[in-house]
Amino acid sequence: MSEVRGSNSWPEELSSLVDDNGIRYAGEPIGIFPPWFETTSSEFVSGDSRTKESEETESLKDQVKGFAVAWGEILLEFGRGCRDIAQQSLLTDDSYIVRKLQKPCANVSGRLKFLNEFLPEDRHPAHAWSVIFFVFILAVAAMNLNTKNDSLVPLVKKVRIHPPSASHILLPDGRRIAYREQGVPADRARFSLIAPHSFLSSRLAGIPGVKMSLLEEYGVRLVTYDLPGFGESDPHLGRNLNSSAFDMLYLSNAVGISDKFWLLGYSSGAMHAWAALRYIPNRIAGAAMLAPMVNPYERGMTKEEMKKMWETWVPRRKLLQFLARRFPKFLSYFYQQSFLSGKHDRIDNQLYLSLGEKDKILIEKSIFEEFWHRDVEESIRQWNPKPFVEEAELQVSVWGFSPADLQVQRKCQRRGILSWLRSLWSQAECELTGFLGPIHIWQGMDDRVIPPSVVDYIVRVLPEAIVHKLPNEGHLSYFFFCDECHRQIFSTLFGVPRGPLDLKVEMEQTPSEGDDIAVAESHNRMI
Repeated sequence: MSEVRGSNSWPEELSSLVDDNGIRYAGEPIGIFPPWFETTSSEFVSGDSRTKESEETESLKDQVKGFAVAWGEILLEFGRGCRDIAQQSLLTDDSYIVRKLQKPCANVSGRLKFLNEFLPEDRHPAHAWSVIFFVFILAVAAMNLNTKNDSLVPLVKKVRIHPPSASHILLPDGRRIAYREQGVPADRARFSLIAPHSFLSSRLAGIPGVKMSLLEEYGVRLVTYDLPGFGESDPHLGRNLNSSAFDMLYLSNAVGISDKFWLLGYSSGAMHAWAALRYIPNRIAGAAMLAPMVNPYERGMTKEEMKKMWETWVPRRKLLQFLARRFPKFLSYFYQQSFLSGKHDRIDNQLYLSLGEKDKILIEKSIFEEFWHRDVEESIRQWNPKPFVEEAELQVSVWGFSPADLQVQRKCQRRGILSWLRSLWSQAECELTGFLGPIHIWQGMDDRVIPPSVVDYIVRVLPEAIVHKLPNEGHLSYFFFCDECHRQIFSTLFGVPRGPLDLKVEMEQTPSEGDDIAVAESHNRMI
């Protein structure tokens, strides 16, 4: 029995195989040995779990490798099949392609045959030329990538935050408003001009490119300020157009403007100018509006006027107007992807504007680009999207008034029975309502941001407004860096330039003027 079972030791089995010469004698038993892998198998089963996991991992890798190899072989065979089909159908002697290209290719190959002498002798010319052609394509691609003209690729400029430079006033509610003064000093100013800035702008905008000599020539003191949350001004939670008008009033008092002042409203900054005309009309001498905006959802606009305004806007701008009215919280995402991303871009890309020809030429100039970048950097100084969301929401929400409310009307107090009885024997007390001063509007006829249809609506509801239509001018071209345009605006508003006030002359003329007035009053009393 022991002879049949044999030895369980593999060295003995190996030695028996070596010693076995293959000759069997009669009566000699034949030993049957169990296979060696049974012991190995038992050892594998009784091995620890770590060995099992490693074997399974290696087995999975082998399977993935085998799967990839199999797919590679399938694709290779598929390619060979496509090649055979192409050779049998397209590259036969009677095919159209071969008939048309055989002779030209033969002529070209015959002329270039001498180049084969430079090829390796142990390689077929077809194989060698394919390698050369492939290397040539790679070399051309690399050269094209490395020698590309970098001047054609615009460099992305990053936003820089500058040190604070504004003057501040303290409002009654504890907020600070940052402002900037240009032109003549307060005590010599013949005219005071306050300009609220537009969206994504700051106090640095004012009148872009205005000459100091022009301000002095007309005796103008230009005061610009940052809207709440813009630039260096403190945010104002829950602000509206009424509070915006009174911010302007507090600013005028704080900087020493005792008389009436003029307003300059450009683009969306005109919204705050409209509010000042509505809520503090007694402090306003007049207004200059350049491409003024109105509420795009203004109820007083006809369908045709509203359609002409909306059809000039790009789809992204229409979307932002809709979000500002319905879902303003989503605006912060778009702003963070645009001007709050930390990178500069063109004005039409950041504000999603459609510009006319003159505007496109203007924004390509370096002077405009430098101004725009600096103005944006100051505007987003606080890196807070909320003030911009509030400003966009104000533009499309209910203003509480419309430009039609500024129309001059005669209003008589006839409320109640006593007023009616009093009117029977005396004239009713009446007063003029609306804004009594001049309102000048400059509108470019090629403006695609605030189209001319907006001014048509303003003139319809506010016939007292004086409109200056500008042929071939866009939204930016008449206001930015145009000396002649600035002079025309000042000449229209202030008349003949008389320079700043001369304190000595004014003090000498004041008593005489008072005497003349007293003499005139006494003369009237005598009459």
